[in-house]
Amino acid sequence: MSVNPTDTAMRRALARARDGKALDVTEATVLLHARDAHLDALLDHAGRVRDAGLEAVGRQGVITYSRKVFIPLTRLCRDRCGYCTFATAPHKLESMYLGPDEVLQIARQGAAMGCKEALFTLGDRPEDRWPQAREWLHAHGYDDTLSYVRAMSIRVLEETGLLPHLNPGVMTWQDLQRLKPVAPSMGMMLETTSRRLFEEKGQPHYGSPDKDPAVRLRVLEDAGRTNVPFTSGILIGIGETAEERAGSLFALRRVAREYGGLQEIIVQNFRAKPDTAMRGMPDADLQELAATIAVTRLVLGPRMRVQAPPNLVDSEYELMIRAGIDDWGGISPLTPDHVNPERPWPQIDDLAARTAAAGFALRERLTIYPEYVLAGEPWLDPRLNAHVAALADPETGLAREGALPAGLPWQEPDGGFVSLGRTDLHTAVDTEGRTGDRRDDFDHVYGDWDALRERLPAPAVLLGEAGAALRQAADDPARLTDAQALALLDAAGDPDGAGADDAALEELCRIADDLRREVSGDDVTYVVNRNINFTNVCYTGCRFCAFAQRRTDADAYTLSLEQVADRAWEGWQAGATEVCMQGGIHPDLPGSAYFDIARAVKARVPEMHVHAFSPMEVINGASRTDLSIEDWLIAAREAGVDSLPGTAAEILDDDVRWVLTKGKLPTAEWVEVVSTAHRVGIPTTSTMMYGHVDNHAHWVRHIRLIRRIQEETGGFSEFVLLPFVHHSAPIYLAGIARPGPTARENRAVHALARILLHGAIGNIQCSWVKLRDDLCRQVLQGGVNDLGGTLMEETISRMAGSENGSFKTITDIAAMVAPTGRPVRQRTTSYGVPDTGRLAAAAASDGVCQSVRRLLPLEQV
Repeated sequence: MSVNPTDTAMRRALARARDGKALDVTEATVLLHARDAHLDALLDHAGRVRDAGLEAVGRQGVITYSRKVFIPLTRLCRDRCGYCTFATAPHKLESMYLGPDEVLQIARQGAAMGCKEALFTLGDRPEDRWPQAREWLHAHGYDDTLSYVRAMSIRVLEETGLLPHLNPGVMTWQDLQRLKPVAPSMGMMLETTSRRLFEEKGQPHYGSPDKDPAVRLRVLEDAGRTNVPFTSGILIGIGETAEERAGSLFALRRVAREYGGLQEIIVQNFRAKPDTAMRGMPDADLQELAATIAVTRLVLGPRMRVQAPPNLVDSEYELMIRAGIDDWGGISPLTPDHVNPERPWPQIDDLAARTAAAGFALRERLTIYPEYVLAGEPWLDPRLNAHVAALADPETGLAREGALPAGLPWQEPDGGFVSLGRTDLHTAVDTEGRTGDRRDDFDHVYGDWDALRERLPAPAVLLGEAGAALRQAADDPARLTDAQALALLDAAGDPDGAGADDAALEELCRIADDLRREVSGDDVTYVVNRNINFTNVCYTGCRFCAFAQRRTDADAYTLSLEQVADRAWEGWQAGATEVCMQGGIHPDLPGSAYFDIARAVKARVPEMHVHAFSPMEVINGASRTDLSIEDWLIAAREAGVDSLPGTAAEILDDDVRWVLTKGKLPTAEWVEVVSTAHRVGIPTTSTMMYGHVDNHAHWVRHIRLIRRIQEETGGFSEFVLLPFVHHSAPIYLAGIARPGPTARENRAVHALARILLHGAIGNIQCSWVKLRDDLCRQVLQGGVNDLGGTLMEETISRMAGSENGSFKTITDIAAMVAPTGRPVRQRTTSYGVPDTGRLAAAAASDGVCQSVRRLLPLEQV
């Protein structure tokens, strides 16, 4: 610990805590040193904050616990922590993992004793370190430890009714997607953000890759992005300083504010154990523990649930309650604490008596906290609804008194393809508009807007001089540097137009257009296609998206398979060669639903090109079916998917993505999906949505990444630039994003894309949906050769406030292009020439089916 603070500093910090003022890291560090009379004052302040939080949720005077069984699925681990007795070596074990019968025996015994939680605890990815673990998994038919965790969780749900809480250590975003359908909650202790304890030899986390604080914080963030109710906390007394401990608490607060997924914070005190490297370390003092709990309560606030494990506090139950806890954690009447085996659980009756002596009632909760039970979606996966409802009090979200767990089937939800809601939105959005400009859960569903502002990237500094960059672009575009590319974009000026160099911008567009002419000729191409957005129900939480609705919202809808097929047939009759299908991440749709959609279209219109399912939908489908990305894509191809839209890219930079979207797939996963698609023979488009919270440097890096992927796979058919439509976008309404790119920026980035992708991607497409006709003409004179499709219906941009309609006829496209003097030409998805039958059908319908053409646009009503 650090040097004790002065009495003046302590009194000042206590006064701020007393007055309910937000503490900073320095003040929190001071308060961690509170002892004796100062500690008494600190506990009083923390207790009042806790009491206010309990009153706000209707649980005044209640402290909760979870009745659980402890399932130590494996004691093998790839890490080497200096204080751990749980992890061991293969030669000390009879079996590398508990077998299914052993898992179920523990779970059944626990269910018979009234337990409701099955706590799966295990070491981090033991197969990475121990060949014996790999051999066991292979022999039993599992690819990795997490596959076994998933399988055993389903068995426990189906055969005992216990609710799994998973503690498998460090998980990726994909792992969380894969495990969420089988567990109402998960957890992983942050422990500490001290890099010193991780990086310095001899420190407790040295040599343990999964104890990297940055990695562990990323897991907490990914859990929040995935809407997983998540348990975390700190471990005190392992050599961290007071400053480092305070820093850990503020890191947890940031994650809690930004994502809302931390359901509880555990403050756990170190207890030395024999036969460990830290056996000589003194145990954390219980007054120190109380001070840390109190500071945790003050920093994390009244809404956070704060826990202290009761088997580690000796007899100081009342002290911990005074410090501000409102939960005792999981307590087992059956199994020991395998992490602290020398510390038996208290008897539940004894714990209730000790809690009552401090003036509180002990109530049982489930592994998922009451607030998340009552909130339901998106926190609770529909596959688990029945299991949780069987045990939960519907009024309080706590465990229902007298409820005993019983096995229930775990299966994909039914009813995903019932036609529901505003299924005419694809046309009504033009005639009637959307019901409101924002959802009524706007203030909390996207996370804490103020916390989000702290993530905003710094504005870029304009580089100025573009002359040398223009010469390089004209002479040898392949050798253009990032700095030169930025200088070319900077010709557009900043978002206010300051610093714009119109002469340089004109020259940039001329160079790009020369390259376009060289590669693609003068034809302006388009495809006659039909968009089908089969549902807009989505809980991903993209902050730029005005399309997503909750299932209960007035504008929500889901199409039946028959309606999807009908719309594809209508498109075919109008000369379409392609359907483009994407939808929200509907919690009720099974992972195989995407295959059913593709089959329905192919059954009705066998020759239609199915261009469907973004990388986010691919990840969702693979996670829900427990298939690898490759296997899922192969199955999709066999079901009839011919190509993927390369949407869900936005900006391929996670610093931007985590401002722009709460729960969408990270950059690495997007790259993995499209690269895998290319490898298995499924081409994709590529996209960039820009002009929101990004800057020019992000655009350059994004386009460079697209080129690198193309050089490796050759699977991109085109690059589509999608300017941000701001009008109804939540992140704009919250005052965080700017109102889209300027006209100069649109011209510059389309031109730069042509230059940076020259020799790799030959087709650069603009979006008439998002650009006015005059801007489309301008970018067509600056490197663009393609206008996309006639669409027939376009709901996503229209819901965001785009004013350019939901379709364009062939006549409209020709009229828009005519002033440029360039010819227009109908193409296929792969940029071939449609057959004469398709061309004739398109000419007869003017490229748009009658069911959408007979309605007047809203602005004409």
